[in-house]
Amino acid sequence: MSCITKHFLNENTILGVWKIEEDLASLMEMVTLTPDDRKKFREFRSNSRKTEFLSVRALLAELIGPEARITYNKNNKPFLKDGSHFISISHSHNLTAILLSKTEKVGIDLEYMSANITAFAFKFLNRKEKVMRDREKKRYHLYVHWCAKEALYKICDKEGISIRKDIIIEPFDLQESGEIKGLVRTDRINEAFDLWYSKYENYALVWTKKPYLAEDLNKQKEFNPTAGSR
Repeated sequence: MSCITKHFLNENTILGVWKIEEDLASLMEMVTLTPDDRKKFREFRSNSRKTEFLSVRALLAELIGPEARITYNKNNKPFLKDGSHFISISHSHNLTAILLSKTEKVGIDLEYMSANITAFAFKFLNRKEKVMRDREKKRYHLYVHWCAKEALYKICDKEGISIRKDIIIEPFDLQESGEIKGLVRTDRINEAFDLWYSKYENYALVWTKKPYLAEDLNKQKEFNPTAGSR
C-alpha cells in the first residue's frame, strides 16, 4: 500500500487515503483479523471484495493502531467497537478512504470517475441543483454532487433518506478542490452541512464532519452496545 494522504483536519479528526498496490497475501500480512473478521472475509466471493475488506483494516491500523476494530449496526453503518472515534469508510477501484473523529460525526465518499454519469444523473440530482454545461467539467461536477450526497447520506445514518429528494447541494463554482454546502431535509432532519471536495487523478473525494450532540452518542450506543464512553 502507498499512502496518498494522512491528514489531520483538526486535533481530533483525521482523513486517510491509500492506493492499493498489494496482492491479497501481502494485505493479509498487514492486518490482524479477529475470528469474526475471518468469518466475514471467507464469505466474500470475489477477490476485489476481499481486497477492499483488508485494505480498510490495514488503513485503519495505520491511522490509529492495529487494535482498532470495526463493527456494524443494523443499517450496515460502521462503528469502532471501543467507541473511541466516529468513522466513515469509502472504497472505489484502487483507493480506500477513512475519516475518523473523536468529537465529530463524519461522512466520506470516494468515486472513480469511469461511468457515464450523465446517463444516470437523474437518479440523484434534483431541480434545485445546478451543473455546468462544459462536457469535461460537467463530469467532475456531477461526481462531486454524487459523492457529496453519499457523504451526507452516511453522516445521517442512512435512515429514510432519498438521495435525490431529501439532499440538496447548493450551487457552487467548480474548482479542483473546494468547500460546498449541503442540506438534508426529511420529516425528522433539517440540517445544513459544510462539505469539502478534492480530485486525485481520476477520483472524486468528498467529506463532511459536524460536532456530535448528546443524542447522537445515545443513538450510537443504541445501535452499538459495545461502544465505550467518550
